[in-house]
Amino acid sequence: MFKQEIDFLGKRKLALIFSSLLIVVSIVSLAVNGLKLGIDFTGGTLVEVGYKESADLNVLRKALTEAGFEEATVQNFGTTKDVLIRIKPQDGVSNAALSDKVLEAANKGATETVDKRRVEFVGPQVGDELAEDGGLAMLYSMFGILIYVAWRFEYKFSVGSVAALFHDVIITLGVFSLFQIEFDLTVLAAVLAVIGYSLNDTIVVYDRIRENFRTLRKDSSEHIMNISLNQTLSRTLMTSITTAIVLVALALLGGEIIHNFSIALLIGVGIGTYSSIYVASPIVLALGITKEDLMLPIKEGEEIDDMP
Repeated sequence: MFKQEIDFLGKRKLALIFSSLLIVVSIVSLAVNGLKLGIDFTGGTLVEVGYKESADLNVLRKALTEAGFEEATVQNFGTTKDVLIRIKPQDGVSNAALSDKVLEAANKGATETVDKRRVEFVGPQVGDELAEDGGLAMLYSMFGILIYVAWRFEYKFSVGSVAALFHDVIITLGVFSLFQIEFDLTVLAAVLAVIGYSLNDTIVVYDRIRENFRTLRKDSSEHIMNISLNQTLSRTLMTSITTAIVLVALALLGGEIIHNFSIALLIGVGIGTYSSIYVASPIVLALGITKEDLMLPIKEGEEIDDMP
């Protein structure tokens, strides 16, 4: 019989307190501070400019601040010679006039002539639609997961998996709200990716729990689930650590355009690994999962067929 090494479920009350604290802080921050929405959601003007040599982003930011664009977002796009400038909408200023003022400020802070590559305008209505569609995408994905897990396992498992996903999403959004990190479409894509990653981790644990419930019939539900968590621990840690290494490299070396995307995934991977152990499984145990819930149904006439 598998030797139990870590009593995960024995610490479920401490995990409940910790998770509840994180969720409360996240919800309060979201209610008070909200999310620092990017231009994709708030609307505004995007200007792409090109330099002949590598652009000094600090000098460009200073020039834009002096020109009255204090909240402008400046980042490299593709190469160090290409720069994206995002400006929030300004009352009484047309899109064309705004882009001209941005280009004038960029030229003022540069030692060479800056080329204007493209200008895009995102209206507030489009931004509202993107925010609404993004929220609906998360809700639809959660509902689909609820149906899938209930069909593949049992409804108690589906409740545990969806609760863990809500836990991961709320805390990830809470971190972005608490530290006022810009939330744009790339971060929304990362949140949806976190849902998939966390679900995959949870499904692996649930698969092992189901297998052990059918083989270790004399043990208690808590003991069987602890065994399952220990058996999948090495796989869970290896997957999370290797993924985190890549995400740290992207966050540090990938440039500003994917920095927030990498941060969102890094938070999600960490909290998703935790929730697959300390949220999804304890909820299933609390709902009263039993061996009978996971036993394979006996087909009619199967006992007669097995007789010699």
